[in-house]
Amino acid sequence: MKFALSALILLAVSVAPAAAVEQNCRFIQAKPDREACYKRQEEELAAKRKPVAPIDNGKAFESARQMRQDDEAVYRSINNICRGC
Repeated sequence: MKFALSALILLAVSVAPAAAVEQNCRFIQAKPDREACYKRQEEELAAKRKPVAPIDNGKAFESARQMRQDDEAVYRSINNICRGC
């Protein structure tokens, strides 16, 4: 009976997606195994994250200036529209 139960549990764990198994680290009773599980999750998340590209202040300033000019052009064109005529 114990063998059948353990075989069934092993089958269920092996069929389950890896992500679902790793999300259940908190249910691991042994502290070293649980901490190793959390460490694996942390490393996988770090690998999935893309490094943040440094912002070039010159480009950001130029982009902001261009947006400001575009906004002014739109506001000028809106002012020339007669509302309620």
